[in-house]
Amino acid sequence: MNSMEIQDQIFLTGCDHKTEWQLPWFLKNFKKQRNKTKLIIADFGMSPEMNQIAVNHPCVKAVMSLQSKGKEKGWFLKPLAMYHVPSKKTIWLDTDCQVVKNIDSMFDLLEPNKLNMIEDKPWTKRRGETWYNSGVVGFIDKPGILAQWCNAIAQEQNIGDQEMLHGILNPITQMTWINPLPSKYNVMRLQIENDDYQGQIAIMHWTGEKGNDRIRSMM
Repeated sequence: MNSMEIQDQIFLTGCDHKTEWQLPWFLKNFKKQRNKTKLIIADFGMSPEMNQIAVNHPCVKAVMSLQSKGKEKGWFLKPLAMYHVPSKKTIWLDTDCQVVKNIDSMFDLLEPNKLNMIEDKPWTKRRGETWYNSGVVGFIDKPGILAQWCNAIAQEQNIGDQEMLHGILNPITQMTWINPLPSKYNVMRLQIENDDYQGQIAIMHWTGEKGNDRIRSMM
């Protein structure tokens, strides 16, 4: 396939050599749920061996090269991957997200001209204002806020991509640019471990170093 061929809808993920160890686990879980929609994987600097694993995986439509120029950390390339992905409807998934249900129906929930995201309930609770988690992000075409996010990151990289997005929004523009999706599509580790989450789970997001330990225990 020509990697620049426009797709009607696609799941998107990406990793570099530091986080590629999560990719086989991520792909195994994704495949298990029999999602019909394929993946594009953004290569942020993976090893040649992992690149080939991605290229040959049955759930992967294409691998898109978008490597660091030396200063960007891997997560800062994520919004750029979203901006350059050749698809009409796109849903980004971090590689520390465990897909535990079929999530093809998520595309029906996307609203145009917005980033479709899930509230980061632990951060909202602890910081006293509404935060959205950037581990799962859906969008149609290229909403204006996506370009703003990329431009902000090009100028400042001392904080995380989620913090950067939050910083360029205020409560009013947050309502303008973000469409909240149901919590089940991005349940954070802290919700399970500390906040007694009892709701449905379609995507379990194993955040942080403790999350990495949980992922390793499942591999």
